[in-house]
Amino acid sequence: MSNDTLTPDTSAGGGVNPAENRFTRWLSHVLSDLGKNGIFIALIAVVALFAILTNGILLRPQNISNLIVQNGYILVLAIGMVMIIIAGHIDLSVGSVAAFIGAVSGVLAVKMGLPWWLAIILSLLIGALVGAWQGFWVAYVGIPAFIVTLAGMLIFRGLALVVLGNANIGSFPTEYRALGNGFLSGLFGETDPDVFTLLIGAVAIVALVVQQVRTRAARQKYDQEVEPFVWFVVKLALIGVVIAWFTWALASYKGIPVTLIVLAVLVMVYGIVMNRTVFGRHVYAIGGNRHAAELSGIKTRRIDFWLFVNMGVLAALAGLIFTARLNLAGPKAGDGFELEAISAAFIGGAAVQGGVGTIGGAIIGGLIIGVLNNGMSIMGIGIEWQQAVKGLVLLLAVAFDVYNKRRSGH
Repeated sequence: MSNDTLTPDTSAGGGVNPAENRFTRWLSHVLSDLGKNGIFIALIAVVALFAILTNGILLRPQNISNLIVQNGYILVLAIGMVMIIIAGHIDLSVGSVAAFIGAVSGVLAVKMGLPWWLAIILSLLIGALVGAWQGFWVAYVGIPAFIVTLAGMLIFRGLALVVLGNANIGSFPTEYRALGNGFLSGLFGETDPDVFTLLIGAVAIVALVVQQVRTRAARQKYDQEVEPFVWFVVKLALIGVVIAWFTWALASYKGIPVTLIVLAVLVMVYGIVMNRTVFGRHVYAIGGNRHAAELSGIKTRRIDFWLFVNMGVLAALAGLIFTARLNLAGPKAGDGFELEAISAAFIGGAAVQGGVGTIGGAIIGGLIIGVLNNGMSIMGIGIEWQQAVKGLVLLLAVAFDVYNKRRSGH
C-alpha cells in the first residue's frame, strides 16, 4: 500500500477548516455552559413569561422588592434544606420549628420584655437545640430522618400551640420588625433613586468581574480549559445588566431590604462552606456514597448531627423573619414551609438520591417558586390552581433530573 493512500486529502473541500473547527468548539462550549446553567435560564424564562402575562406589573420596583421580602424565609430554609438533601436526608419539620421559634420569640420579646437582640439570639440558640435533638436521633440512634422529622413536625407544631396558648402574640419592637420589613437606604441622603443602593450594586458588579477574571487567569495559569473569551465577556455583561437592573429597581423603591442583606451573607458563607471546606466536601461524599465515605474515614454521624443543628438554626431564623414581617406570632405560622423549601431544593437541581445540589441552585429554585406565587396572585389565579401549578413544576424538575441521569448512564 502506497503512502498516498494513507495521507488525508487537505485540498480544497477535503480537509478540516480551522475556522469551522474553532466555531464548533466554541458552540459546543456555549451549549454545555447553558446546560449547566439551565436553572438560571429557567428563572429568566419564568420572569419573562409573567412579565408579559401581568402587563409588566411583575417587574415594577415595588413588586421586585416585595418578591424578596415575601419569600425571604423560604430562601433561608432552602439553604439548609439543600444541604440536608445533598447528604441524603430530608427534613419535614422546618415549618413547625419556624412556628415554634416564632412563638418563643414572641414570649421573649413581647411578654417578657427582653431586649430585641437578646430575644433573637436566644431564639436562634433554641433553634440549635431543636436541631441537635433531631440530629441525635438521626445520627446516633439511626432512625431515618423522614421518621424523626415527621415526628418533629407534630411535636413542635404542638409546642408552638402550647407556647402561644392558641392565641396571637404581637406587636414586636421596631428593631425586631426590621428583620422582616426593614430597608437599608438613605446613607447618602434621601434621594430617588437611592444612591447608597446604586453604589452597592456597582460594587457587586465590580466584585463579580474581578472574581471571574481572577478565576479565569488561574485556570489558564495551570493550563486548564477555559471558556472562549467572547462568551466569557458576553456572559459577564449579561449578568452585570441583570444586577444593575435589579439594583435600580430596589433603589427606586425603598432601598435594600434587610432580608436581602441576611440572604446575601448566608449565600456567601454557605457557598464557601460547601465548595471550599472539608465539611462541605464530606457532605457531598456522604450523599454520593455513604458506605464509601465511612470506609474513607469520614465521620458521617458527626456530619449528620451538625447538618441538623444547622437546619435548626436556619429554621429558627426563617421563623424570626416571618414573624417580623407579619409583626405577629400566630398558630398558623409555618404551614407548608417545609414543602416550599423542599421544592426549592429540587427545582434548583438537587438530586433525589443525594450527592448533588448547590446553594445557588436552591436560591434560584426558591425564586422560581416566589415568581410563580407572585405572578399568579397578580393574575388573580386561585390558591387551588397555584398549588397545582407548583406541584407540576416540582414533578417536571425531578423528572428532568431523572432523565439526565439515565441519559448520562448514572
